[in-house]
Amino acid sequence: MALFSFYNVRKPRQFDHKPIYWDPHKEAMEERIRKVRREMGMDEPLSVEDYKDEIKRNLIENTSHLKKSRDNGDDSRSRTYKNVKLLVALAVLAALFWFLYVR
Repeated sequence: MALFSFYNVRKPRQFDHKPIYWDPHKEAMEERIRKVRREMGMDEPLSVEDYKDEIKRNLIENTSHLKKSRDNGDDSRSRTYKNVKLLVALAVLAALFWFLYVR
């Protein structure tokens, strides 16, 4: 039976697709053109999914801690894992303190 380890946690394999060619300038230009067409009424209005993506993008860009964690490659799962590790370490330290000094 394997024991739980804080230091050697296996991560699931990730799908890592690297496109052959990607032009970020062209993608940004197409997004601007789509936005101008929507404002002029020439294109269909935004759907609910487009609004969700727009809100999420604006929220991340306007908050420094979310932008920093996104740039570091952290996602919500890794943040919760770090928080759980911190809580477990604090609980062990509190138990050790109680056992050595209070008792």
